[in-house]
Order: sequence, then C-alpha cells, then structure tokens
Amino acid sequence: MMHISVKCSVAVHCLVFIHEYGGEKKVTSELLSLSSGSNPVTIRTILSALKRDGIISIKNGTGGATLSCPPGEITLYRICKAIEPDFSSKLIGLHPLPSPLCPVGRSIHRVLDSSYQKVRDDFCRSLESITLEDMLVDYNQTT
Repeated sequence: MMHISVKCSVAVHCLVFIHEYGGEKKVTSELLSLSSGSNPVTIRTILSALKRDGIISIKNGTGGATLSCPPGEITLYRICKAIEPDFSSKLIGLHPLPSPLCPVGRSIHRVLDSSYQKVRDDFCRSLESITLEDMLVDYNQTT
C-alpha cells in the first residue's frame, strides 16, 4: 500500500498556484481553498507546514504566500516530509497480529521489514528525483 496523502497532493497544488500566480495577486488560504476545493483550515495547516520547512514565506498581517526557494530545490520528498513528517513509515502496512505460535507468524515481520525497507528506500529516492520545477513543466504543458 504505497501512500502519498491527499494533503501532499493539495500542497503541490498550492505550490504550483503560488508559483504561477503569486506575482500578480496575493495568494491567501481562501484563494487556495477555492482553487483546490479544500477546506481553508486544511490549507492553512498545509501552508504552516510548508512555511516551517522553509519552502514558502507568508507575509505577516496582510497575508500572501510566496516561494522561499527556487522550484528546482523543492523535491516531492521534501514536500511530503514537510506535510507528514512520518509519511515514509506509513508507506507499506503490515498485518498487526501474526500468531506467535506459528513459525511463519513469529518471523514474518522481520522478513517483511527487510524487503519493505528496500521498497521504501527506492520510493523515497524517486520522490527526491522529482522537483516542483518538473511539476511546473508538466503543468505548463497541459495549460
């Protein structure tokens, strides 16, 4: 069960919007809420996490978000980690109660942990290889 949460996808949506329209209008949580179809509270939570990570800046008082670094320096891994710091541990689920009386049940978690860690590592490397800049290229090819 590979998993990137909906919040991470909404965060990418917000970052694309901020990049594309931040120069011509004040990008607020209300505006991002309308664009993404997400609740403004959810958007504010996402923006706070992105700000904490240094991905965006938000003007005090009047509001308005801008990117704090070039899109080529913002990886999909960084976005996911900012939004859900423990996301990589949730990538693959394990069945919680194998029988300790069964030889397979006693050792299956060790077997799975070893194999699944390789999958997690590969997945995280893939996320590191995709930048906001790459996604902006894709966005601009579709508009």
